Amino acid sequence: MRIQCEFPSPYAPLENQFNHIDRLFIADKTTIHKARNELKIIQLGHLQTVVKSFKVPHLLNRLIYTFFRASKAHKSYHNALKLQALGILTPQPIALIEYFSAGLLEKSFFVSEHFAYDCTIRTPLLEDVADRDAIFKHFAAYTYDLHQKGVWHLDYSPGNILIKKTSTGYDFAIVDINRMVFRPITPLQGCENFNKLWASDEQLAIMGREYAYLSKADASLIISEMQRHNNANKRVKNFKKRLKNLLKGDVSTPLSP
Repeated sequence: MRIQCEFPSPYAPLENQFNHIDRLFIADKTTIHKARNELKIIQLGHLQTVVKSFKVPHLLNRLIYTFFRASKAHKSYHNALKLQALGILTPQPIALIEYFSAGLLEKSFFVSEHFAYDCTIRTPLLEDVADRDAIFKHFAAYTYDLHQKGVWHLDYSPGNILIKKTSTGYDFAIVDINRMVFRPITPLQGCENFNKLWASDEQLAIMGREYAYLSKADASLIISEMQRHNNANKRVKNFKKRLKNLLKGDVSTPLSP
């Protein structure tokens, strides 16, 4: 099996561990998330890291990721470097490691430094925490900064937005960054990026006023656009959920968009 590894030069002393990351990952029991992909906290040298193991792709995707398209691990690592270059907070990228079998991509890992955060944006969205409105204003300003720098996170959902309280306010960091687009973003286009938060109209109004203030746009228009995109996303998600239940034989909920 061939191993391909990329890492910034300061992490060269860890190269031997990078080359055995598959065995280290299997041996470690500190799983912090497991679904399609799995994340574990693993000590590498003096660093506490988060290692993300991407699901082994099926044969067609193995061909695609080998010859035509960058792997998800590759995108995660290089998107993290781009974000850092733009001054946007994301866990420090440490390494990209890919394993090839029979000439095709098999396993892939993205290693980043563990980021100590207080909560995700999901907490203030669902709970009545202190400084809730201030968090939403800071978050709107953070999102505006992303958009000004041409960053469009395609999975900008509550679990992927980390919050750390500081002496001057709040820091935000984004994770799950393999699906990103870098392009110019207008204020009206930016409103759509709030649609996966499942925020209430009142919460979006707080974010919208701050986003409009920073972008010098009409607040009522920005809030209206945010709410429109938010409601459209909820309708689609709920429709898909009802359709899934219907296919399972649950006919208790009418199928309507």
